[in-house]
Amino acid sequence: MNPDKNRNEIILLLLRIGVAFAFIYPAIAAYFNPLAWIGFFPLFVRDFFPSDTILLGMFGLSEILIGMWLLAGKKIFIPSAIATLYLFGIIVFNWALMDIIFRDIPILLTTLALTIWSFNGK
Repeated sequence: MNPDKNRNEIILLLLRIGVAFAFIYPAIAAYFNPLAWIGFFPLFVRDFFPSDTILLGMFGLSEILIGMWLLAGKKIFIPSAIATLYLFGIIVFNWALMDIIFRDIPILLTTLALTIWSFNGK
């Protein structure tokens, strides 16, 4: 038994759990309080969908899928990369709300680290 391998597996599990929570929680919260979450979408995205409810539902479903895939721990490159893109977009399009979204930057860096780590199919 290799203690470094076990430690690395625990570290990666904790990172995946943290990111999964950061994606699953807003999806559930937006279902119960959509008005608190819809404002993070730029108007050009909101205008693309027939209703805010559909946008939040589709985005929430994708967030739950990302979170569950990360928890499963298989081939995490794809959900990590998508999560990185989501967070990058949230930060860029909500820069004026830095007092609220500042926590998204460490989550972005975590998803980026998971993306880089899993690039070769892990």
